[in-house]
Amino acid sequence: MTAAEIERFIDETFPKARSLGWVIDAVAHRRATVRLPVADHHLRPGGTVSGPTLMALTDTAMYFALLASIGPVALAVTTNLNINFLRRPSPDHDVVAEAEILKLGARLAVGQVTIASEGEDEPVAHATVTYSIPPAA
Repeated sequence: MTAAEIERFIDETFPKARSLGWVIDAVAHRRATVRLPVADHHLRPGGTVSGPTLMALTDTAMYFALLASIGPVALAVTTNLNINFLRRPSPDHDVVAEAEILKLGARLAVGQVTIASEGEDEPVAHATVTYSIPPAA
């Protein structure tokens, strides 16, 4: 699926999903780059991007990489998400998640997501994610 096809699918299937505020920068087979323009509602006390926000961005980026690879599958679900928070993200810059599927099987997809503040070389978080893919109808 292309970025435009993913956006249409998400709008039709998960109409509230855009409330996070993500933007698809790029998708390709087994890959997706998703940007989150940081807003006040993404911040926790102390002025840093909250962990739940980064986890939601992680899951979104991996789902988009999966959709780009296998097409519109609404019932593909996260079965595991393990995230390591490495450093404080900048509240003044977008955060960018780069998802890569490492194994794409018939029933499971396993990948990794690296998140960085825009313009920074060092990642702010790294995650591994597993998705369950439902059997074909």
